[in-house]
Order: sequence, then structure tokens, then C-alpha cells
Amino acid sequence: MTKTLTKNLAQELAQRVQRIKPSPTLAISARAEELQAEGKPIINLSIGEPDFDTPAHIKEAAIKALHDGHTKYTAVEGIKELRQAIINKFARENHLQYELNQILVSNGAKHSFYNLFTALLNPNDEAIIPAPYWVSYPDMVKLCDGNPVIVKTDMAQQFKITPAQLKAAITDKTRIVILNSPSNPTGMAYTKQELKALGEVILQYPGIIVACDDIYERHLWKHAPFVNLVNACPELYERTIVINGVSKTYAMTGWRIGYAAGSAKIIAAMKKAQSQSTSNPTSISQYAALAALNGDQQCVQQMTDAYKERHDFLFAELEKMPGIKCLPSDGTFYSFPCVENLFNKEMAVTNDMEFADYLLREAEIAVVPGTAFGASGYIRLCYTVSMEDLKIAAERMRLAIARLRG
Repeated sequence: MTKTLTKNLAQELAQRVQRIKPSPTLAISARAEELQAEGKPIINLSIGEPDFDTPAHIKEAAIKALHDGHTKYTAVEGIKELRQAIINKFARENHLQYELNQILVSNGAKHSFYNLFTALLNPNDEAIIPAPYWVSYPDMVKLCDGNPVIVKTDMAQQFKITPAQLKAAITDKTRIVILNSPSNPTGMAYTKQELKALGEVILQYPGIIVACDDIYERHLWKHAPFVNLVNACPELYERTIVINGVSKTYAMTGWRIGYAAGSAKIIAAMKKAQSQSTSNPTSISQYAALAALNGDQQCVQQMTDAYKERHDFLFAELEKMPGIKCLPSDGTFYSFPCVENLFNKEMAVTNDMEFADYLLREAEIAVVPGTAFGASGYIRLCYTVSMEDLKIAAERMRLAIARLRG
């Protein structure tokens, strides 16, 4: 009876939700937190969330907004002051010019992407996604009835899609190309020359829209200053939606504020979708984001300096570990080493998922297997922990690898 009921319930669920999977990064982080709650000394290197507190002046702005009564609905697209601050940010930092009707504030950058896919994708439209990719891109495309087209990259090409690969992936169904730089999970960033070469391919196909995920732009230490596709190829201004947010830059993940900039027509369609789903982003968070964008930016550099220090330490440690292959990151707070040479059939470690489970059990370190990002044989390490914990984690990993290698 129970099996029959379960089967019937499954049949009643919409196909769109049955074809996606839960976020693996959130699931692994939740498991790490469960073990920590049980008293296990787990060091969580799985969650892409700054370990810094939100800067004080941003929290004070939120408190002031509460006292000032900014607790009501706002315009769907966000308060005018915040949208103007975003325009100013683009002009100041990215040399890009936008108007108020070209800006949409949403509940995080993920929400911005979902709005974009909702606005643009018809059934069976294709979205080109270079792999390794952020885990949510393909499933959000599927939720919006599109088909993700995964283009594999590797360490030899620094995990960056080439113009030839891009051209080969384009069909008459291609609607969107996603570019994430600096990248989650690899930490690699495109140069202006690389972006220009990709832009020249896209210019040949007038029906394609580009989604630039710039969420890690401020945490960059190589190929600086940061450039995105529009900087490299201004001809694509009208066909590029730039997506960003305050979560990573200002350690504001829980505040849930992201934003998109681009063609007024596309932004209007995204706004329409948002108006019938979440409506406006949280009012208090909008005033906090306003303070973040308009306030002292020294806090951002301090965080970036800390990530760079941790990166340099971790990369040096990884280079010493037999069987590990890794590229130095250009930015973000991720390293993406290849662990294929460490697989050991006798110890039931034959893929990256089993390797991640081995580290959780034997080294009490939580990492994300590369399979979650479309790249089997790798793991993602987040150095969003203190240097002290990172040193402990590196030593635990070294000892665990020694046991694997016998």
C-alpha cells in the first residue's frame, strides 16, 4: 500500500521538479553541520560563504532602516536609491553605463538568474554552460523548460571555454551563453583578450543572450583589474545581462540581495516574472545593500587580502601532496585540485564522490566532489575558514592521502 501511494504521489509531481536535484553543496554543508552538532571536529571546506561578519556600518544601516519604518513593500524592482547606487557602482568600477529601467534587484544573484531564464527560455531552448560550472545553472535551466548544453573544459586550458568550443556548441536552439568569471568552482578568470575572442563568436549569432556572472569580481588578484564581456566587446552591450550581488563581496549571504543590469526590455520581462513570484526583495536588506555599495570599500580589500593569503598557503600545501594536481586560482575563495591519481580500489575510493566521503570520515574535512560541478575527478576546497583551521585541515588531508597511497 505504501509503495503504491508513493508511486502515485511521484506521478502527481510536476515533471519540472522531478528532473532536477537538490543543491549538492548545500546538502554536503548541512551534513557537515550535523556532524559538528554531534561533537565531531569537522572542518567545513564545502560552503562558499565568507567566514567574515557583515561589516558594522552595513548592519547599522539595517538597524536604522528598521527604526525609520522601512518595513513595508517596496517597488518590485527595488528602491530607487539602491538601483541608483548599483548604477553608480557599474560606472565607477566597471565603466558601464545604465539607466534605472535597466536595473532589477532580486533576492540574491541566484534569483536574478532564475528570473532571466524564466524571461528568455522557451521549451527546448538551449543554454550553453561551460564546465566546471556553478551547481545551480543546469537545474535552473531545466526548471524553466530549457536544455543545458554542457561544454567540458580541463586543467590544460585553465578550465576556460575556447572560441572553437563555443562555436561548436551553438545551434539554432541556442538562446543563452553563461560566463562566470572569476569562476566557482575553479577560481579562474578570463582575460580581456579571451573574452573578446568569445565575444567575436557570439556576435555572429544575433539571437544569443549572454549572462555574465560577476559575483566574485571584487575577490580577484590575477588578471586585475576585473573585466567582463561588455568591457571586452562593447558591441554586446544590448545582448548581455550582467548579474552580481552583495553576498560574496560584503559577507552578506543571508541578506539575499542580488541584481541584474542590461537591456531594458529583458529587465522588464524579468521584473514581470519577479512580480508574480517573490515581488520585492526584503526592504531592510535593500537599505543594508545601499550602505554596502555607497560606503567605505576598505572592508572588501581586507577580505580579499585574507583570501589571497589563505589561497597561497593552501596551494603551496596541495603542491606538496603526492598525487594532487592543482592550478593556482586567479581569485574567489576556491581551489579545485584533481584527485584522480589518489583513487584506491582496495579502500573503496574509486571516484571523487567516494574521495570526498573518505575525507569526511577519515580526516573530518568536508569538501564538495567535482562531479557536482560537472567535472569528475576533482574536489572543491573553500578557504572560508580561519588560517588556523586551514592549517589543521591541510595536515589532516596530508595524512589521509598518505594512508590512501599506502
